[in-house]
Amino acid sequence: QVQFVESGGGMGQSGGSLTLSCVASGITFNMYTMGWYRQAPGKQQREMVAVISTGGLVDYQPSVRGRFSIFRNNGENTMWLQMNDLKPEDTAVYYCNGDTRPLKVIDGDFDSWGQGTQVTVSS
Repeated sequence: QVQFVESGGGMGQSGGSLTLSCVASGITFNMYTMGWYRQAPGKQQREMVAVISTGGLVDYQPSVRGRFSIFRNNGENTMWLQMNDLKPEDTAVYYCNGDTRPLKVIDGDFDSWGQGTQVTVSS
């Protein structure tokens, strides 16, 4: 069974940092493009935050570029999102997901999501 479990969320202050973790199981992790997504309060849609390819190529949503870093360790079936210089608008539930099809990951086109991890940033 494919499973992605997010952790590491919490309360942060503007300008602060948090690191989120995503542990995958039930997949051959090194064959999966992975992504972080978030759903802000009151928003129905999740938005892509960052993606990382099987080879380590990365891309970010413009609002987080330069502040967030995505990285992975294939040997540990784990991906992280290092979030620096947090802003109140980063407040959201953060999710991870992945697929062998990169475009699916970029689009965030998934039928199934985990529980996510809440990040709340105060000003």
